[in-house]
Amino acid sequence: MDAPLYITPAGYGRMRAEYQRLYEVERPALVETISWAAGNGDRSENGDYIYGRKRLREIDRTLDRLSKKLAKIQVVDPAKQPDRSRAFFGATVTVADEDGTERVVTLVGEDEAEAAAGRISWHSPLARALRGAAVGNLRRVTLPGGSKDYEVVAIGYPA
Repeated sequence: MDAPLYITPAGYGRMRAEYQRLYEVERPALVETISWAAGNGDRSENGDYIYGRKRLREIDRTLDRLSKKLAKIQVVDPAKQPDRSRAFFGATVTVADEDGTERVVTLVGEDEAEAAAGRISWHSPLARALRGAAVGNLRRVTLPGGSKDYEVVAIGYPA
């Protein structure tokens, strides 16, 4: 059995909204355009028809992927975390490396990860090293460029 995909309530809302937008707005409009284009005669040189069919296949693949993910998702609300002294899913963790450079990361699901915004996947090397860590703990992270030590400076959860 596949492991559940953890996601925050905000991430679930975004994923659900994307599914509904594609299914209820984009797909019906595209089907209407394809029907109109098909009624115009020769389909081999009809750009609206050819592009429309291609875009419809893309939307259907995305809808299929999203529906499979939505079936496996387990929404975890970090605001309800009982043990706020340790880093678990949804925690915002401030870490400092050997040089004293601080970095703030939030541990989120794979589909929510965005490194530029400080949201890292729960399954990334840094997040795996931080799981269960408390303030003051030193954690070693094995990265492609070598190992690096991080000290947990602060842990926070949404209110």
